[in-house]
Amino acid sequence: MTFELWAAFAVFWALFVTTPGPNAVNCITVGMHVGLPRAFITVGAILLQALLFMWAAALGLAALIVTTPTLFFVLQIAGAALLVWIGLRAFLGADRPPVVPDQAGGLFWRAFWIATINAKSLAGYIAAFSQFLDPTRPVIGQMAFIMPTALSLTALSYAGFTTLGAVLGRAALGAVFHTAFRRVMAVCFIGYGLALFALAIVA
Repeated sequence: MTFELWAAFAVFWALFVTTPGPNAVNCITVGMHVGLPRAFITVGAILLQALLFMWAAALGLAALIVTTPTLFFVLQIAGAALLVWIGLRAFLGADRPPVVPDQAGGLFWRAFWIATINAKSLAGYIAAFSQFLDPTRPVIGQMAFIMPTALSLTALSYAGFTTLGAVLGRAALGAVFHTAFRRVMAVCFIGYGLALFALAIVA
C-alpha cells in the first residue's frame, strides 16, 4: 500500500468514525451514567465489532450479506427496531435514576450489539475496503497497514465521545439538565432507528 493510498484511507476513516451515530450516542450516555474508566468498556466493544466487520469486508463476507436482499433487509429492520426500542425506553425513563447494567459484561455486550445491528455501517465498511484494498495483492499485507490505522482512529474517536459523556456526568448541571440531555440522547436513538427503517423500506 502506497503512502498516498494509506493517507487517503486515514482521512476517510477519521470522517467515518467521528460522524455522530448510534455508537457515539451510546458512548456519551454510558460515560455520563457510569463515569470513567468503567465506561471505556464500550470502546472495547466497538473495537471488537470493527475488527469483525473489517475482516468480513476484506474477505468478501460482508458483500455477500449486502447482495442478499432478504437477509440485508431483515438486518436493517431488526437494527432499526432495536434502536427505536432503546430510545423509547430511555426517553420514558429519563426522569428516573438511570438504569445501567451492573456488570461490565452488560455494558460491553449492549455496546457491541448497538454497533453490530447497524446494517448501513456494514455497507460503509464495504465501501471503504472496496476503495482502498487492491484485489491483485495479498489481503494480509494490506490489512497490516489498514487495521492498525482504523482501530486507532476508532478508539480515539469513541474514547473522546465517552470522555465527553463522563465530563457532562460529573458537571454540576442539575437534575433538569440531566433529564433533558438524556431525552435528547433518547430521541437520537429513535431518530437513527427511524432513519434506518426508512432507508430499508425505500431501498
